[in-house]
Amino acid sequence: MDVLQLLERIDSFVWGPPLLLLLFGTGVFLTLRLGLIQILRLPLALKYVFTREKNSHYSGDVSPFAALCTALSATIGTGNIVGVATALKAGGPGALLWMWLAAFFGMATKYAEGVLAVKYRVKDANGQMSGGPMYYIERGLGNKFLARMFAVFGIGVAFLGIGTFAQVNAISEASAGTFGLPKIVTAAVLTILVTMVTLGGIKRISETAKRIVPFAAVFYILASIVVLVLNADQIIPTISLIVESAFNPQAAFGGTVGITMMMAMRNGIARGVFSNESGLGSAPIAAAAARTDSCVRQGLISMTGTFFDTIVICSMTGIVLVMTGALYDPNLAGAAMTNEAFNLGLGTQLGQYAVTIGLIFFAFTTILGWNYYGERCTEYLVGVKGIMPFKVVFIMLIASGSFIKLETIWVLADIVNGLMAIPNLIGVLGLSGVVVRETRNYFAMKKAACNDDALCAE
Repeated sequence: MDVLQLLERIDSFVWGPPLLLLLFGTGVFLTLRLGLIQILRLPLALKYVFTREKNSHYSGDVSPFAALCTALSATIGTGNIVGVATALKAGGPGALLWMWLAAFFGMATKYAEGVLAVKYRVKDANGQMSGGPMYYIERGLGNKFLARMFAVFGIGVAFLGIGTFAQVNAISEASAGTFGLPKIVTAAVLTILVTMVTLGGIKRISETAKRIVPFAAVFYILASIVVLVLNADQIIPTISLIVESAFNPQAAFGGTVGITMMMAMRNGIARGVFSNESGLGSAPIAAAAARTDSCVRQGLISMTGTFFDTIVICSMTGIVLVMTGALYDPNLAGAAMTNEAFNLGLGTQLGQYAVTIGLIFFAFTTILGWNYYGERCTEYLVGVKGIMPFKVVFIMLIASGSFIKLETIWVLADIVNGLMAIPNLIGVLGLSGVVVRETRNYFAMKKAACNDDALCAE
C-alpha cells in the first residue's frame, strides 16, 4: 500500500457517516433552535455587511467588514473552482445539491461560531484580539483538552491543508496551463508576496483582503453570469439534472458510472465544508478581531460568508460545469476542467483566463487568511513568542507547495479539515444555549428600543 492509498483510507474513515452526521446535524439543530435565522435574518445580515458601525471606539483590531473579508479570503479559494470540479467529478452533478444543503444549514453554524467568537475573545500579550474555538471551548465549556486539540489541528490545516499546498499548487498549475509560467517562477513570486503581507499582521492582511476579495468575487461572478446568459436555455434542464442525480447519480451518466448517492453526499458535503468552512471553526478566529460591541451583529455578518461562498460562487462554478458538459470529459480534472467549461460556455478560449485570474486571486487571499488562523492557534498554544517561527515555517511551505502532487494534497487537506471540525462542533453544540440566549436578548432589546429612530434605522 502506497502513501496515497493509506491517506485515502484515513480520509474515508475521518469523513465517514459519523462526521457527516455531526456536521449536517449541527446545522439542522441550530437552524431549528434559532428559528430559521439564515432565512429570516439574512436581509438584516446583508445590511450589516454593507453599513459601518456608528462607533469606532469599540474593542477590536479591524472593522466588521474587514473581519468578514479576512474570513472570506480564507474561504473563497480553490474550493470554489478546483474543489467544486473535484466534488462533481467524484460524486456526479448531484454533489452540488448536497453542497447547497450543507451551506444552507451551515449558515446557522457559521452564525453560532461568530457569536461565540466575539463573546469569549481575549487580548494577547501584544494587545491583539484572540478568539475562536480554542477560546470558547476553554472559557465557555471549560475544556482545555478539546481547545488545545482544535489549535493543533488548526495549525495542521494551515500548514498541510487549506492554507498552503492546495492553494499554491492550484495557482502554479493554473498559471502554467494558461500563461505558460514555470512553476518555480510562480512559487518565487508567490512566496515574496505572501511574506510582504503576512509579516504586517492582521491589519495588513485584512486591508489586502478588503481590496482583493470583493474585486475577485465580482469579476468571477460576472464571468459566470455571461456564460449563463449565453446558455440560458440550458439553466432549467441543468438544475433539474443536479437535483435528480443527487438521489439517483446514474441519471447523469446513463447508468455507466458506479457513483452512489452516498458518494454524491459525501463529496458534496466534504467539498462544501472545504470551501465555506462552516463548522470547521476557522472563520470565528477572524470574526473575533472585529471592532464591535455585539456578538450577535458579528454573528450575522459571519453568516453571510457561507452564503457568498457556496450559495453564490460555488453554484456558479457547478452549474457551468454541468451545463457545458465539461464534467463528463474523462481527461479533465480540477482547474483544467473548469477552464474548459468556461471556454465552452463562452465559445472562446478567453474563458480560461477568467477562471485562472479568479483562481489566482482567490487562492492568494486564502493563503493570507490561513496564515492568520494558524498564527492565532500558535499564539493560543505557546504565546506570542511562537508567532514568528510559525510564519517562517508557513512561508517555507508556500515555497515548496507547487511541487506536491494534487491528489495527495486534496486527501491530506480533507483529513486535517475533518479533524479540526470535531472539537469545534462539540464546542458549538455545548454552547448552543448561550448562542440562543444572546440572540433572543439582542432582538428583544432591538424591538424594545424601536421608539429610538436611530436604532430602528440600524
